[in-house]
Amino acid sequence: MILSVSRRTDIPAFYTDWFINRVKAGFVYVRNPMNYHQVSKVALTPDVIDCTVFWTKNPVPMLGKLGLISDYNYYFLVTVNAYDKKIERHVPETDVVINAFQNLSEKIGKLKTVWRYDPIFYTEDIDLSYHIRNFAKIASQLKGYTGRCIISFADVYRKTKRNMPSLKPLTEYMMLEMGARLSEIADSYGIEIMACSEKADLSPAGIKHAKCIDESLISGIIGRTICVGKDKNQRDECRCAASIDIGAYNTCKHGCLYCYANYSDSLVKRNTLKHDPDSPFLTGGIEPDDKIIVRDMQSYISSQTSFFNPV
Repeated sequence: MILSVSRRTDIPAFYTDWFINRVKAGFVYVRNPMNYHQVSKVALTPDVIDCTVFWTKNPVPMLGKLGLISDYNYYFLVTVNAYDKKIERHVPETDVVINAFQNLSEKIGKLKTVWRYDPIFYTEDIDLSYHIRNFAKIASQLKGYTGRCIISFADVYRKTKRNMPSLKPLTEYMMLEMGARLSEIADSYGIEIMACSEKADLSPAGIKHAKCIDESLISGIIGRTICVGKDKNQRDECRCAASIDIGAYNTCKHGCLYCYANYSDSLVKRNTLKHDPDSPFLTGGIEPDDKIIVRDMQSYISSQTSFFNPV
């Protein structure tokens, strides 16, 4: 199986100790976001986890813990946007994240260190020139530390619009214009640019569709072919391979105004107060009405073929 850590919250930034404790214990309990008392017991042993995908805006807490997950295959998706503190309220300074990105890449290699520039949006103050300037600055600092950048244009949810009323709608022409400029910059620094979960065809701008959880990338990392289908739990536009996410909504403390995974600051505060690094749950514990189901786990590694990665 492929483990997602996590689309729902930033486990590397805020819950590294908890994750390492769960790895040592060999399992984790995960609540179903749509059915609170339905709990899955997910095995975390190397024989069933083909690869772990870490999503984070701050890999610093993981840098000293990598030796504790040496038995596992993994890669990191590190978001570096350079939005200001009014938007990404509690994300560390960009220079701190870039330095951590560089350190991470030096430890694990650029194949396993993927840059996300996501989400892209326009406001009165944030326009094409803003993105070109900041993207180029970040790309210049990540040259040689990554081979891939995944971009995504903002989906304007009701909560996002409430938090950011100045958001401007993006037309396909605007996306193509932006994509072409960013693609040119990325190419100049030896970085392949790809787009996540976009209906728009950005191929005229030299941008392919991306898979953040990418079975081809995983096959290259582990040296074996992975046979896994699309994740049916994601949007139609999402091409990610199937995975199991062990995060929980309303637990990320970055406080980004565009976030889809937090409903309110008060919920985040309440849930993070219930966090115990020794609990099998990310937040809280066993409750009387909980029904625990052992998740059926299996490896996706093909027994027939090997994968040669020339990189």
